[in-house]
Amino acid sequence: MKYIVVLGDGMADEPIESLGGKTPLEYADTPNLDRLSRVSEIGMVHTIPEGMKPGSDTANLSVLGYDPRKYYSGRSPLEALSIGVPMKDTDIALRCNIVTISEEEERFEDKIIIDHSSSEISTRDCAVLLKAVADELADETYQFYVGTSYRHCLIWNHGQVVELAQPHDVLGQTIGQYLPRDEKLRRMMKRSYEILVNHPINLERKKKGLNPANCCWFWGAGTRPKLSSFQEKTGKKGMMVSAVDLLKGIAVGAGMGVALVEGATGGLNTNYAGKVKAAVDAVTRQGYDFAYIHLEAPDEMGHQGSVEKKIRAIEYLDAKVVGPVVEQMEQAGEDLRLLVLPDHPTPIRGRTHTSDSVPYLLYDSSRKQEHAWSYSEAQGRQSGILFPEGYALMDHFLEINSDKGEFVHV
Repeated sequence: MKYIVVLGDGMADEPIESLGGKTPLEYADTPNLDRLSRVSEIGMVHTIPEGMKPGSDTANLSVLGYDPRKYYSGRSPLEALSIGVPMKDTDIALRCNIVTISEEEERFEDKIIIDHSSSEISTRDCAVLLKAVADELADETYQFYVGTSYRHCLIWNHGQVVELAQPHDVLGQTIGQYLPRDEKLRRMMKRSYEILVNHPINLERKKKGLNPANCCWFWGAGTRPKLSSFQEKTGKKGMMVSAVDLLKGIAVGAGMGVALVEGATGGLNTNYAGKVKAAVDAVTRQGYDFAYIHLEAPDEMGHQGSVEKKIRAIEYLDAKVVGPVVEQMEQAGEDLRLLVLPDHPTPIRGRTHTSDSVPYLLYDSSRKQEHAWSYSEAQGRQSGILFPEGYALMDHFLEINSDKGEFVHV
């Protein structure tokens, strides 16, 4: 048996009036998920532990079978692992997004955060901008490291885990109340704006109608993570397929393989075929038992507040990933257990994450069920199946006997 997860980041949502009261998942044209749902287990899983912030970090740890209350030490350290940052036990890692803030206001504190991804800026352009910041601000205490697209890393030697706002949580709001209380971090953010606002790359982006990447935003502080081995924990050799440094970092920390897929961007137009090929090759040709295909686009479209693009992201997941995975595994003659789910909701209404439970679909090519279910938030709730501890779902999926607890009927 081979095991593949297809994770649609932020795919779950709420009913939307313009869609006739349907969610994007219900409204989207998903013939492959529709077909599989009629022979699969449908249920709900609560991936965010009570009292923890809803994020892709805690949620994906849960989906992979790690209790965030035990293993979570911050988001940025996981990303730091993925890009090879040599973190010491005394280091604090922070996410360094290069975001778009408004330029009209005179006072920095009065500016408004417009776009957390700077129109999904390329890694190539963003690396140039980050270098301009690092050339002036980096020293023995603060070091900058290039990540992917707008997502980068700041290492703070002998720093502190400080409370910092997530930029996608404060879109459209004045930034003053969300700036760091730490005076040095606050000054660095302000100075980064002064360095970047008239940078040639940003002047050219504005000419093209793109949002300028004009300010560093620090958040997600944490210490070096200490994850247990996925293979030792589950008995399965795992491969991660993702364009996002966070997921790669989780994989590195868990001793999983990390597939490098050319053209994988984390956006709507990522290399879907390349991701499918990497996952299928891993479990059919490279000796892996388990592959995790992470797709960032539904979450990004949720943050952008675009109903149309979120629907398209879900349809791409169905047509370009779910369908081909099942087809290629059948052609390879391999038995397959396939788990499809979001990590958390990213509702269009709020443009940020929530802690609500999410629906999952579990397909087993060797033990098909027969019913009239469909895959959606509403159908997941109607199934009566709920995993209140999200990290227990992975053992259920991998058919591992454990003491983590099974689902409950609700």
